[in-house]
Amino acid sequence: MMVPSLTFQDLKLSKPLLQAVQEMGYSAPTPIQKKAIPLILGGNDVLCIAQTGTGKTAAYLLPLLMKLNYATGTHPRALVLAPSKELVIQIAANLETLSAHTDLRYACLYGGIGPTQQIEAIKKGVDILVATPGRLLDLHHREVLYLRSIKHLVLDEADRLLDMGFSAQLGAIFELLPGKRQHLLCSATMSAKVEKMAEEFLEFPEKAITTPQATPVDTVQQQCYHVPNAATKANLLALLLADSVCFHKVIVFARTRKAAEKVTHFLQRKVEGEVRVMHANKGQNARINALNAFKEGTVRILVATDVAARGIDVIQVSHVINFEVPSLPEEYVHRIGRTGRATHTGAAITLASEAELFYLKKVEKLMRQKVPVVPLPAGLVVTATSFEEQQTILRAIDWQRQKEDPSYQGAFHKKKRFIIKKRHSKHK
Repeated sequence: MMVPSLTFQDLKLSKPLLQAVQEMGYSAPTPIQKKAIPLILGGNDVLCIAQTGTGKTAAYLLPLLMKLNYATGTHPRALVLAPSKELVIQIAANLETLSAHTDLRYACLYGGIGPTQQIEAIKKGVDILVATPGRLLDLHHREVLYLRSIKHLVLDEADRLLDMGFSAQLGAIFELLPGKRQHLLCSATMSAKVEKMAEEFLEFPEKAITTPQATPVDTVQQQCYHVPNAATKANLLALLLADSVCFHKVIVFARTRKAAEKVTHFLQRKVEGEVRVMHANKGQNARINALNAFKEGTVRILVATDVAARGIDVIQVSHVINFEVPSLPEEYVHRIGRTGRATHTGAAITLASEAELFYLKKVEKLMRQKVPVVPLPAGLVVTATSFEEQQTILRAIDWQRQKEDPSYQGAFHKKKRFIIKKRHSKHK
């Protein structure tokens, strides 16, 4: 069904919101905004599924601001729950811009820093809370928060909230809220968990869905290199990033904090310009400073774990490079969604070892499309795979085969049984 060609004026937004939208440089609403805003303004529970970088945050913030209208009372009337500090900060940045010409008040609640300033903000009176579940419950237990005035509840990145094990905390939060409230469930993917949650959480919901599950945006060009080992991956990464004109703003994703640190130290030695790293072990100030420097352009390369796969809205990211394929296919979609945002184009490059092709196939199945494989570039130094790394790769492939086929015993399993049998015969 075609969505009518609507303008922001057609969506019946107030003058303060129209002014804010205009100042942000948005000439027309995105497809998800066209679908979601009227449904939310109508008071419906809404399931909102859209690709990353398509204006999903504004799609629920604009109607919330309309419904709240003006500051009143002391206690919050709307609550937005998000899975990470970074996403809370990003939502708050959107909220600050969109509410600039209103008197509505908001507060951000997240861990990693002391709660004093957050408590002070709450005591001054707020209309909208943007919070991680853990810090919200912490402040409620301190008897700082009163949540019975909440009329609108948003679960942003609902799939991630579930994947990160927030189910119990969400249940505890729901018990603190009034029974009558509007629910908005937002996600980039429609996983089985999200579908089940929607059934339990939403009452006769309307659906604002602008894309099939986990389809990457058309503005992202994808490609993959098959690389034999980690050392060759590092050489390829340095070779690509040597072109600072083409690769002018790049996020490099690693699977673990240890890998992210290794990649960062390598690039700091091999590539011109400053390189920063973001992962869960970094302090909050260090993460915010790294992200701000990357946004401002003083840092060209940001190395990160999946803590940066969501909630980071940086325009004109030229490339996302997956140094390692994520084990969860949904994370791939979120990673590459950091580029090609809004009307800009971008590229996503994946470096996959033989053991990672297992995860890449799952990514392709989720997206319902192949990631094109390209030959390794001329001039790349291909390093021989060490015995230890080769054994690690073979063990990973063995485990993958056993996972796909429980009856498969595995080469390592057979070898182990042979050794045990041999030792047993010796004892006899």
